[in-house]
Amino acid sequence: MKTAHVAYGGDIHKATYEQDNTIRLDNGQHVAEEDVVWLPPLEPKTCFALGLNYFDHASELDFKAPEEPLVFLKGPNTFIGHLGYTKRPEDVTHMHYECELAVIVGKQAKHVSEKDAYDYVSGYTIANDYAFRDYLENYYRPNLRVKNRDNSTPLGPWFVDAEDISDPMKLQIRTYVNGESVQEGSTQDMIFGVPQLIAYLSGFMTLNKGDVILTGTPKGTVDTKVGDKVITEIEGLGALSNTII
Repeated sequence: MKTAHVAYGGDIHKATYEQDNTIRLDNGQHVAEEDVVWLPPLEPKTCFALGLNYFDHASELDFKAPEEPLVFLKGPNTFIGHLGYTKRPEDVTHMHYECELAVIVGKQAKHVSEKDAYDYVSGYTIANDYAFRDYLENYYRPNLRVKNRDNSTPLGPWFVDAEDISDPMKLQIRTYVNGESVQEGSTQDMIFGVPQLIAYLSGFMTLNKGDVILTGTPKGTVDTKVGDKVITEIEGLGALSNTII
């Protein structure tokens, strides 16, 4: 099932996807996508984000593949919903999108093995984790200003139940800027896959329901400008649209 959180008529609703391309609110009303304000499909708790987690992206940046996950944290202020706006700071000369599979932890996890990892996943969504590269110290040590700007991570539009994704490690990823295809890849090219990441993180800390793991992006990240409309797509999860202001 695909579910979302939206605002409509002054209220917050849980919404579901309908085959006629409308959305159904929890009061039974059917409305069009553009008639609601989209919120992130969940309220993220701790959010873990991966750097350099695709072989082709690491190669694109002339870095060798990391030997263990490069993980940093993101604050709740960064997240916005589908059709939202992200500000490009005036002093930035390079701001790029990052289409990422977002993994939602469904229950408390500690010392989880790779073979049991999927038992702790409740669902998936799409993240566009914008990077403001001017602030980057280096790719092994991304600082807060690169990944924690307000409204810099669109999330959604849908929360897709884990049981509806047969293999999260074989999903096509695509990004479009103003209708032009600029990024294409597959989750099968991750350096550290979903089971490895859950086993790694739960090996030294407790993961909790509602935690989110952003799994990195493939190659093909380019600079974006004010006014650009960016659409990030992941097979089976939908399309997440965002505009830069």
